[in-house]
Amino acid sequence: MKEKHIAIRIEQCLVLAKASNCPRRQFGALLLDPERNVILMDGYNGGPRGGGRLCGGEVCLRDAGTIPSGTRLEIGCHHAEMNVVCNAAASGVATRNAWLIVTGEPCLMCAKLIHHAGITRVLVVEGGYAGENGLGYLESHGVPVTRHPGPRDPRLAPPNS
Repeated sequence: MKEKHIAIRIEQCLVLAKASNCPRRQFGALLLDPERNVILMDGYNGGPRGGGRLCGGEVCLRDAGTIPSGTRLEIGCHHAEMNVVCNAAASGVATRNAWLIVTGEPCLMCAKLIHHAGITRVLVVEGGYAGENGLGYLESHGVPVTRHPGPRDPRLAPPNS
């Protein structure tokens, strides 16, 4: 894909993230066909399909309980990466050889899902939302990861502070 098309898809992914009802972080994920430059499926983090929230409503249970990202996975939203892969499966859309754009680093659980779904490249919007622990898994299992600039996580201290 050309860089200008990647930049447009990243913008679309950032806008998609705004659909999330998570009070802590809003993530978006786009599954792409890199040869045809088309979006195959989208997803964002939030409560279960059909209504309801896994969180504490307007208060994030992770923040309230000081639970670090990537731990205690029974607490919190369905992740954007999980949703995009499940949406693709439910719609009969192949994930093999697709690319994934996500607005933050995948957790280890989502990294495993991405790898086993046959996704061949992950583009992470860097500076979007902090959180890490899945990129090493992807890279060590042959899934190239590229980082692209994005808006800074508002919860982080500004540079040089």
